[in-house]
Amino acid sequence: MIDYLYSNKLLNIVCKKTKGLLKAPCLCMGIIALFLFVFVSFSPALVLNSYAENSDSCLINDKIEENSLFCAPIKNSYPESPEFVLVGSNSLIASTPPNTFSSQVLGDLIGYGQEDAKKVITEYIVEEGDTLSSLAEKFDISINTILWANDLTKNSVVKPGQKLVILPVSGIVHHVKSGDTISSIAQTYKGKTDEIIAFNDITNEAVYVGDIIVVPNGTMPSATVQKQQSPSNVPVASSYFICPHSSCHVSQWLHWYNAIDFNGKCGDPIIASAAGKVVKVQLTSSTSKWAFGGAGNHITILHPNGVVTTYGHISASLVSPGESVSQGQVIALMGGQPGMPGAGLSTGCHVHFGVTGAKNPFSR
Repeated sequence: MIDYLYSNKLLNIVCKKTKGLLKAPCLCMGIIALFLFVFVSFSPALVLNSYAENSDSCLINDKIEENSLFCAPIKNSYPESPEFVLVGSNSLIASTPPNTFSSQVLGDLIGYGQEDAKKVITEYIVEEGDTLSSLAEKFDISINTILWANDLTKNSVVKPGQKLVILPVSGIVHHVKSGDTISSIAQTYKGKTDEIIAFNDITNEAVYVGDIIVVPNGTMPSATVQKQQSPSNVPVASSYFICPHSSCHVSQWLHWYNAIDFNGKCGDPIIASAAGKVVKVQLTSSTSKWAFGGAGNHITILHPNGVVTTYGHISASLVSPGESVSQGQVIALMGGQPGMPGAGLSTGCHVHFGVTGAKNPFSR
């Protein structure tokens, strides 16, 4: 308001001084143009000076008044203009940086808080003195849960150095196959559909071939049904799959589930190990390490022989669900650096390459 009155007063002065010049239109227009240029140039400075002069009013007892619209500190940043990421040597894709929030707040907003640590399947290295009963007590799960997840029997003895798969709750793991539904899975293992949906964060009751589902409080079915439900291993020629990363440098050998890690630099191209159809693309802006069960952003591809491959800890996807891809096609960019959106449970840039339905060709 002050600036407005000030500009009107100045304009009146200019008008009075130029009244006699109205007979010279060109000269009059030149003076008006000069006035507008000066006003536009110095208005921001006047506003900033006015803010600086009044900034002391934001202080109450030497503290900034948080409730004032103009005195409150900036708490968020907003999306920047797109950045371009180089793929290979001759392709660019646009990548817009996400809003900046604390990882804890963002994780909680989209459902990845500390509680999700209890939904992650982990591996445990048996230590001296461990027994099946002591491990069941340690992880607060049933002994049967440990037996079922590791193909053990009640007569099995665990040894130091042995690697065990540990479920986050008592229950059983199911590998989704073609034709499976939440209802059929619940019926097979005597579980509850609502518990399966809630625990696995399933949306629209949709499950996909290659998904690994935890059935809380589920029980092992009969031997016949068990054989039908277990994932079959398809014989695969040594040349059927290629490394998903050009370096083919292994950073972690075989681990859950049937996966090999290949390291590289964040932003490196990730390629399809074999031809197939993209089944699922899951992406999140969360920096929580528990995102998608620790896998972070990931893609799954169904191959003609029924085998499914998973590419985890990616920073960006270059394909969409339902899209057919050829072997060697660039499908994603490598991620995995802690703090990056969708990095998941990772310590550095790499791709988690998992295989369902066949032996991982890169295992030793």
